[in-house]
Amino acid sequence: MSQRPTVVTNFKDLPHDDDVRDSIERRSELLAREFREISRIELTLVEDGANVAVHGHVTGKHSDVGAQAEASEAGPAADRVLDKLERQLRTLHDKRIFTQRRDAQRDPPKKRTAS
Repeated sequence: MSQRPTVVTNFKDLPHDDDVRDSIERRSELLAREFREISRIELTLVEDGANVAVHGHVTGKHSDVGAQAEASEAGPAADRVLDKLERQLRTLHDKRIFTQRRDAQRDPPKKRTAS
């Protein structure tokens, strides 16, 4: 995919933090380079008592994954969610590629015998 994915960062019950937003956008750009099928990355940061809860969702062609994490600060919580999303995308990507390879090895083309 030649276009950059849409990155949406929502702060609910939290003051907007430009450093956290920039960090999320940088990490999202790295994810988009590695997984070209991504079209949208959305993270929502919510104050949860003394902690910050982050909910993340990634959509794209043949991809739809979500994750959530908590931490005492917004930056580490967002990093945890992005790490989880990256692992899920990697698993999905590997399944798609290696399933095709396994299927091809399972049913190899029949060899012709010379007559």
